[in-house]
Amino acid sequence: MDAPIPLGEKRVIDGQTRVFYYGYWVKTYPVPADTLEAKKDLIAALTRRLFNHTEHGLNVPGTRLDEARRAYDQETDPARRRIKGGMLAGALFNRATGIFTQLVEIQKLGVQIQSDNPLMRTCGEHLKEALELGKLVRHRSGEEGIDELWGEPFKAFLLPLENFYESRYLKIAQTMRDIDAIAETLIGTFADLTAFPGLEQSVREFAAAAKVKTETLRTDPDLFEVWTTFVASAERLAFLAPRLAADASARAQQEVSDALQLIRAGRDLITYVTRARVSMPKSTREFIERCERYRGACTALLPPSGSDGG
Repeated sequence: MDAPIPLGEKRVIDGQTRVFYYGYWVKTYPVPADTLEAKKDLIAALTRRLFNHTEHGLNVPGTRLDEARRAYDQETDPARRRIKGGMLAGALFNRATGIFTQLVEIQKLGVQIQSDNPLMRTCGEHLKEALELGKLVRHRSGEEGIDELWGEPFKAFLLPLENFYESRYLKIAQTMRDIDAIAETLIGTFADLTAFPGLEQSVREFAAAAKVKTETLRTDPDLFEVWTTFVASAERLAFLAPRLAADASARAQQEVSDALQLIRAGRDLITYVTRARVSMPKSTREFIERCERYRGACTALLPPSGSDGG
């Protein structure tokens, strides 16, 4: 038997360096020099990505940090306090990013900034507090929180850049694992139903495109083709037309309607994890359970007894 591939193993595959995690060979990129300038750019990019995938209204300017803290501290209603906690987290992130940016500008003047600098410590404290408050925040879909996105700027601040990049490749592999789990659930639930011929191919094409999109940075020259393929395959799945007889029973029509809702929910969930590039285990688990309940109740669309569904 072949020896198992160790996690973190790197190989050149088709001219591209890839790293192995959890069954996936993830595309890697050169690590920039570990400087304050590089960390500033990375933290700013991670912060923008965070706000892009979380609830609206959290991108509070760092200059309003004291106001955000007072609003949070004075709030007693649990639902409102959760939202204000997210706004405080956003203000903390923006304050930390602003301080870090100014420190980089000072260093450009020839002033060396040490790790024990009081402002550096303040940055770390703000990012750490924001990470804790981030547990209150949900993904923009409203389905669940995505704590990993809140932790990434803090990790980028603390870790050497090479270590941070390695941690991202691991998370990307976990994201790919979610994509495959959702895709296999869609195929197992609907591909053999008489109303959905061709669904398996559409789902597999979409999942393959999603995994490539997950590992591809926005600065990659292949982005134009990668993003186009991903969106086009998502649209094909969205416009999937079920095949249903004109005299289909009310039961069959309802099962088709329910199936289409689930197929679109699966497509949306794959899109969420692909764009965020982090796993969404709660949403994935709940989607799989919904599909299992559907399949258990489905009767009118099942293939005839003894058929292989082809």
